[in-house]
Amino acid sequence: MKVRNMQSSKGNTIANQFIIDDDNGNTYFQSYNSIIAKVNFEGIFLDKTYCNYSVTTSKYLNKFLSLNSKEIKAKIKSNLFKLENLNEGVSYDRLQEDRNSWRA
Repeated sequence: MKVRNMQSSKGNTIANQFIIDDDNGNTYFQSYNSIIAKVNFEGIFLDKTYCNYSVTTSKYLNKFLSLNSKEIKAKIKSNLFKLENLNEGVSYDRLQEDRNSWRA
């Protein structure tokens, strides 16, 4: 698995905006603690709750997909992009506990 911060157009690291490549051929866009999009050979999947959560999330989702908001909405409407719950079963409290367990 590889995790990297998104980069601005000037090459600066963007805090809290991540691209994640897993070992199964999936690429994810994560904003803060939420998975916003998943791309793989089956298509493009957007989280139905968080894909339009804020101006910042939308800005970096657009950058991740190389599309603007109008184009993304059109692809959702035409079923080219699928809406799913990409964060189902994810407990960030548990992740935080696991992250801090080595310090005990």
